[in-house]
Amino acid sequence: MARNAFVSAVLMAAIIGGCRSAGVDPAAARPETVVLFDGATFAGWEGNLAFFRVQDGAIVGGSLEKPAPRNEFLCTTREFADFELTFEARLLGPATNGGVQIRSRRIPDHHEMRGYQVDMSRGTPNYWGCLYDESRRNKVLAGPPPEIQQAIVKPDGWNTYVVRCQGRRIELRLNGVKTVDYVEPDESLEQTGLIGLQLHGGPPGEVWYRNLVLTPLPPAGE
Repeated sequence: MARNAFVSAVLMAAIIGGCRSAGVDPAAARPETVVLFDGATFAGWEGNLAFFRVQDGAIVGGSLEKPAPRNEFLCTTREFADFELTFEARLLGPATNGGVQIRSRRIPDHHEMRGYQVDMSRGTPNYWGCLYDESRRNKVLAGPPPEIQQAIVKPDGWNTYVVRCQGRRIELRLNGVKTVDYVEPDESLEQTGLIGLQLHGGPPGEVWYRNLVLTPLPPAGE
């Protein structure tokens, strides 16, 4: 065996041995990518399926034929804290609104969710690229100016979000452009919870979500 290969083998053995001596499975020590939506079923999700369906490899909320009477959410059955989430979304209809809840909770005995929302909308106001606080502070926490939204959003196409949550920091990238870098100042707010897909109440419209993939991250400072 060549010297460099021998040294690499020794180092790898030491790393694996150290993990085992600490009671950690080396495979489990690596981040595990979680495919949240399998493209065909609602496995791993729960919600009012009268308003959501699976179509063409996407989760679709709403209808172009009739209005949505209220907000509805399709939620993961698992909770997540620190992670990087990627997904694609598109909106059909002239005034459609949607969003993806992160670190959120269902309000008991209610149809709403409470927590951070990765926002999106058509018409005015335009919430693409914004971080909203749903059913809690009820306001936009951070977001890009209108000229950035107009430059990067594909109004009739698929838009790609990358959401990074680590500690009290939340970063959003929309179609490759960073639109939010937010640090939560309120230390009383928990930074873990469910992920939810929103259909906003309003006129006829459809919200499409696909390719939802999550990679767990270590807590901030580790």
